[in-house]
Amino acid sequence: MDTTVLYWILVAVMVAGVIGSIFPGFPGTILVLAAIVIWGATQGFSDVYLPLGLTIVVLLLNLGIDFLASFWGAKQFGASKWGQVGALVGLLLGVLGFLPALTFGGPLLGIIVGPLVGAITGEFIYRRELELAERAKLSLRAGVGIVVGSLVGKLIQVLLALVAVAVFIFTTWDAAGIHLTLGYVGLVSALEMIFKNS
Repeated sequence: MDTTVLYWILVAVMVAGVIGSIFPGFPGTILVLAAIVIWGATQGFSDVYLPLGLTIVVLLLNLGIDFLASFWGAKQFGASKWGQVGALVGLLLGVLGFLPALTFGGPLLGIIVGPLVGAITGEFIYRRELELAERAKLSLRAGVGIVVGSLVGKLIQVLLALVAVAVFIFTTWDAAGIHLTLGYVGLVSALEMIFKNS
């Protein structure tokens, strides 16, 4: 396979990884890491030490970002542990499509609606000593806080994955022998090859 075509296919895999980092349960930074390892295995690792190390750090950071961002959102909006557990249960049910209201949106909509409904339900159960109106208000606030925290965490993960891809491209562009015109031709060739084989 031509080096330029391989390069653009791997960049496309990395872009899929950046997009995948938005959704729980989908490979995100792992795809970026895998593409860098494939490039290093085929072209030599001398040019990929920096992007490889950075991507490993990003992968490790991403493991904690989800938890910390949700915790931050919950804390900022006054959620209890019940709301946090409810958000986790709601996320799992939403991703698996078990929420009855999600017959049209499936797992992608369930990623947002599931934690919101779960956190509201968990908070509502936990705050049973309060009047109904106050209980509903605090439950809704906690649910929104957990969802906002999760969305902030996802945004951070996407930005970190984009940085890893940018560093890879910056450090390997010349080593790949790709120049502006060759890069464009290689991109077109890679897209033609992908669509011809599908």
